[in-house]
This record gives sequence, C-alpha cells and structure tokens, in this order.
Amino acid sequence: MITKEMSIEDVLSIDRDTAPIMMEYGMHCMGCPFSRMESLEMGCAAHGSDVDELVDRLNKFLANKVDD
Repeated sequence: MITKEMSIEDVLSIDRDTAPIMMEYGMHCMGCPFSRMESLEMGCAAHGSDVDELVDRLNKFLANKVDD
C-alpha cells in the first residue's frame, strides 16, 4: 500500500509503471536527487497537487494490476 509518507523512489521501486501517474501530478524528475528524499506529500506540495488523490490513484492502479 502506498502512503503519502513514502518517497517517489520507494513508489518506483514497488512498480516502475507508476511513473506516468506521478508525472500527471507534476513529478517529472523521477531521477532527480529529491526523488530519494522527498515524500509524495512534499512533492505534491511543491507542485501544487493533491497528495490524497495521487495516493488513491496509485493504490487503485496497483490493486488493479494484482487483480488482473
């Protein structure tokens, strides 16, 4: 389960296919140093995105992959 406290890198390590979803929320620099340190919450705050919406989408995406 993805949480808003997880780093971008942590989410990518679970499933790299989550990258396009995060990019929709303004997180275009997947390889930047901040992706290792910055939580999803911090990234969304910096890019003016809704972290709860992002976390919900990521979790639904991963749940759908498991169900398939």
